[in-house]
This record gives sequence, structure tokens and C-alpha cells, in this order.
Amino acid sequence: MADQQASMGEEEEPQQQQQHQPNSPSPDAEITDNPTQQQQEYSWPAIRFDVHPQRAFHFRRQFRTSPTPNNFLKGVKWSPDGSCFLTSSEDNTLRVFALPDYGSENANGCSVAADEDSYAANLVVNEGESVYDFCWYPYMSAADPVTCVFATTSRDHPIHLWDASSGQLRCTYRAYDAVDEITAAFSIAFNPTGTKIFAGYNKSVRVFDLHRPGRDFEQYSTLQGNKEGQTGIMSAMAFCPTHSGMLAIGSYSKTAAIYREDNMEPLYVLHGHEGGITHMNQSFCFQVQFSKDGNYLYTGGRKDPYILCWDIRKAVDVVYKLYRSSEDTNQRILFDIEPLGRHLCTGGQDGVVHIYDLQTGQWVTGFQAALDTVNGFSFHPFLPLATTSSGHRRFVGPDDGNEELHLSGDENCASVWSFSVASMVENDAAMDADDYNSHNLDQHP
Repeated sequence: MADQQASMGEEEEPQQQQQHQPNSPSPDAEITDNPTQQQQEYSWPAIRFDVHPQRAFHFRRQFRTSPTPNNFLKGVKWSPDGSCFLTSSEDNTLRVFALPDYGSENANGCSVAADEDSYAANLVVNEGESVYDFCWYPYMSAADPVTCVFATTSRDHPIHLWDASSGQLRCTYRAYDAVDEITAAFSIAFNPTGTKIFAGYNKSVRVFDLHRPGRDFEQYSTLQGNKEGQTGIMSAMAFCPTHSGMLAIGSYSKTAAIYREDNMEPLYVLHGHEGGITHMNQSFCFQVQFSKDGNYLYTGGRKDPYILCWDIRKAVDVVYKLYRSSEDTNQRILFDIEPLGRHLCTGGQDGVVHIYDLQTGQWVTGFQAALDTVNGFSFHPFLPLATTSSGHRRFVGPDDGNEELHLSGDENCASVWSFSVASMVENDAAMDADDYNSHNLDQHP
């Protein structure tokens, strides 16, 4: 059966498959070679955020043909190799959209009719229930079909690993509760070497070996013997990009915590999404993300109008807060940091993407990406592109006559945006300015 197949081989011989799969991730090969070589071969262009981006591609129609009434997008993520992006929507469906050749004549996708999509999804995967979280395999490459996978977790279902090329289920990772019933993970993430899947549950984290699908896992409680620690559902997680062995987890208890990856030892718990902010009694932490240098952590919560910046070397006070409009929506609003690590972009319920300078914490600019909640934003890993997803749950009153929603073209949609880039001289000047001001963030109030 499909759920008995291993992601990089067969379940019955996981150790042999690790040895015979040269593209299967290993700490020695992937950490020391691949990222370094890529950094030496390519330098990500500096985006000019003072110039508003142009919409290159637009998708809305295929999200409205679902039999699920009131369907809407819930998030979007670029693949690590930049060849495609993945969307999740309320109809329990994930769609993969391949990116046409950048700079080709096909890149002007918005020249199509207003009621048409730029192009159709290359792959559609249906889950059984509402999708809680999804993530790409960190060394995914379209040139290597073995690595073309992404993981999902959905309500009342185990973790699934899907083939991004064929849509086939590669394998399944199952967790069981005290009465031996399958329990669903609320958040998932691959570790930096791509050998394990970390999954967040209620007051616990389970770690699955990627090459051993099934019900084998290591379980760690987020509470200590004295009941101190991180409580609630583990709703978000992210690994430090510098391979320092740190893992950040956000929870429904309005906290974020830093753990050691190897043994899940808690290093410290951050309390910041609480008190003095409207609706914070309903807030929980739903996204955590490290800065590119691994020294800072950014956290965001539901119905919380601020993204908090923490210096994890001090982990005492919030360095600064970044505003985005999210006080009146239950929708998750996800943010992203550009590959150069200088700016953070986040959507909001006002449909505006807000751009912040991470050196100063100051707002730089914004642009209207949709006419409803922009709930997802993701930078391309090496091109001056980004993708957004928008939409939120809408309710039709019983007296409205029919249940069909009449939406504009800029509602419940996904878009790819093309940014202007700085010249080589401007790029070098910006790099010098960043080096000069880099120490200022440590003294930021």
C-alpha cells in the first residue's frame, strides 16, 4: 500500500535505502556541501521595496469551483528549489503551481481575461479533513524526483508525505493516543538535515525518522516534572537556519519556547503575546521564524496585531513590535523574511502587505495585494518574486436567498509578484549600510 512506502525507499529496509540513496539527506553531505556551494555560486538580488511590485500571475477561478461552499485559501509556500509553490485551502486541498521560466514571454500571466487564471495547477492533492499544516522537504529539487515531496497534517489523520510530481502518497507517520487511536499533529517541520519530522501535539512533540514510516517515534513532553514549561497545543515550529541545533515552538498558551533539537531540552520560554492588547485573551502563537543569522526570533499570534522580535541571546525583553492588521479575524496571517534577511513582509485583514526593515523595526512601505485578508506571504528562494494567498471564512445569512458568494477577482485568490531589483552599485551600498548598522539592533529599545 502507498502508506507503507518509505519517502526515500521501502519501509522494510530503511537502513539499506539510506545507504543506497545518494540524494537522501545526511548531515555530512547536506550541511557542509550543498548550502555553501549554492551561496558561492549565486547571490540573491537586493529588492527595491520603494517600488511597488507588479503582479505576474493571478489565480482565483480554480479555488471557486470546489464543491465546498465558502472555500478560501489558508496559506502558500515556495518550494526550496523555487520551481513551484504550494497552496492550502479550506476544501482540504493542496495545489502545486509550477513557475514558468522566469523572464520568458510566459511570465506576463496577468494579460489573460479578468475571469481566468494565469494557468492551472500542475498537481491537486486532496486530504481527508481540514489541513492543519504543511511543509516542503528542505532539499527538494525538481531535478531529482526522489526529493520532490511535501508533508501534511490534517484533522483526525496521520502525517502524510506526498509526491509533488505524481500526487501519490509516499508514506504515513502515525501517532496514537492513550486509547490507541490516531491523533493528529497540529504543526510539522523537517529538521535542517531532512532526516526527521518534528510534529507538535498537546503538551508534547513527537519526532519521526523520515526513513521509518509507521508508528515508530520518539515522544517528548514540553512540561517538566514540576509542571513548568510550555503548555497547550504546539501550534507552530521552526528550526534555526544556521544549523545551531535550536528549535522554536509556539503554542496555544500564548508562549514561544526554544529547545535543543537533539534531546528537546527547553532552553527558555518567551512570554510576550499577552496583556494590554485587544483580543489577546483569545490569542495563541501560530508562527515562529528565526532571522537569517539565527540571533533573532519573530513570533505572531492569532488576533494579535503585532509580530514580536526577540533577541534569543538575551531572551528577556521584546526588541521591537511590527504592526499588521489582524485584530478582527480568526484567520492565520503568516509572514516571511527575504533571503537576504533585511526585510520582513506580512499580510493583514486589510489586504495590504506590510514591509519592515529588520535592522530598525521601522515600516518601509506596503502594497495592496488583495481586497480581503492576505493570510500567506512567501519569498522566492533566489528570484525577486513573492507569492501571496488571500481569503477568510465568510458567512451567508439564512435570509440571503442563496448560498453563493459573489466575490471580486482580488478576493480568495493567489498571486505571484515581481519586484524591481537594485543595481550592483546600489546593492553594494545597501550591503555596506547593513554592515554599518548591524550592531544597532542589539541596542534597539
